Amino acid sequence: MQLTTIKTNLAPAPIGPYSQAVVANGILYVSGQIPLDPADGSFKNDNIEAETIQVMKNLKAILEDAGTTFDKAIKTTIFLTDMALFAQVNEIYGSYFSTHFPARETVAVKGLPKGANVEISMIVAI
Repeated sequence: MQLTTIKTNLAPAPIGPYSQAVVANGILYVSGQIPLDPADGSFKNDNIEAETIQVMKNLKAILEDAGTTFDKAIKTTIFLTDMALFAQVNEIYGSYFSTHFPARETVAVKGLPKGANVEISMIVAI
């Protein structure tokens, strides 16, 4: 099986031993994205809306670099530090899909890297 690593400067560089995304057999596996601005490495945490928008921008940059779109998403996982944030995150998340909604789970976690309140990973068709 051939594996292709996706790496774009338009999304944050990994903060550990992992790739932004990997393509295997026509499927893109995108690592969880947190609200880091790739331009300057700043953490966008003014509020949950700003965090979610930055996460979705990071995901979009990776998808575009791999030659795909949100509308080819198969499955997403949303991690939240507080389920009370679900409605705000869900509204912004949903605005990035136009013709197809992927399978998804949303889970509450005790903590996320760098103190983020939201992290999203994806599996997407190429």
